[in-house]
Amino acid sequence: MEPTWLDEPTVDALRDALRAVAPDLAEATIVPRGLEPNDDPEWCAATAVVDDRFVVKFAWARPAALRICDQTRVLDALTTVAPRLPLPEVVTFSRRPAMLVMRRVPAMPFFQVRDLVGFAERDGVARDLAAVLAELHDPGMPHAVARVIGPLPESNPPVPTDTLRARFGALVRPDQRDRVLSWCDRADAVLATPGRTVLVHGDFHGDNHLWDPRTLALRVVVDLETVGVGEPEFDLRCLPADCGIELFTATVAHYDKLTGTTLEVNRVMAWHLRTVLGDALWRTEAGGPLPDGRTPRQWVDDLADRFARLGIWT
Repeated sequence: MEPTWLDEPTVDALRDALRAVAPDLAEATIVPRGLEPNDDPEWCAATAVVDDRFVVKFAWARPAALRICDQTRVLDALTTVAPRLPLPEVVTFSRRPAMLVMRRVPAMPFFQVRDLVGFAERDGVARDLAAVLAELHDPGMPHAVARVIGPLPESNPPVPTDTLRARFGALVRPDQRDRVLSWCDRADAVLATPGRTVLVHGDFHGDNHLWDPRTLALRVVVDLETVGVGEPEFDLRCLPADCGIELFTATVAHYDKLTGTTLEVNRVMAWHLRTVLGDALWRTEAGGPLPDGRTPRQWVDDLADRFARLGIWT
């Protein structure tokens, strides 16, 4: 059945849709997030907290509506084949209009709790991160999920190094340009040989895993619309920046122990490089700020510091 979607990105349009999908919520308090017009139909979607107890995903264009439908199928499959994964509870789902209603978990994005992670808490947080990723990356998971929902897409790779070579130099100091070019060469060499294939979250950054701020326990993993197949290192590519090097390396150590495999830090950092520089490139070229309000030059300095602390690519 072909999905439908909201006519416009407004709270009133969402209320009208809720009257059909979840009537009990239609008159409740709605706090939207990301409810702005977008020229790209792929991203014409938003979430809203409804009645302080539910999270609703909805769309106002076909590509975004299809992503909501896909995420619902993934959640349904993973709930069945991986019941230990901390996933959102689906309350109801509709294709016409495309809408996903989930029970809200009282937790905070990792970005909002990471400053609470000290030396004493680091091992427990690393263990929680590793446990979720190890479960998701179980060798049998791609087949088990594909058996439920059909063929899985390949993970969406970050900006290619050729693009970074051609365009990133204009954003940094002259002394940083050769360093960026050298890093791109290293990343290409590292990723020239394919890695293992697992089920990946695809966008495992600090807004997509939520934590109890009191116990620092990982409560739920969200936004599974990018689930596909890729290599395990791809899913850890945001951790060196989001978590810091100490927590990142502790997570790698727990992951290796839990899975009996060895994550290649060089591969993680190759994906990390392309993700960080690609993010800085498109945001800057679009005329917007970087998420932390700093500059591409500072981000390159941060990358150099991470490589140095890991003892690689220096």
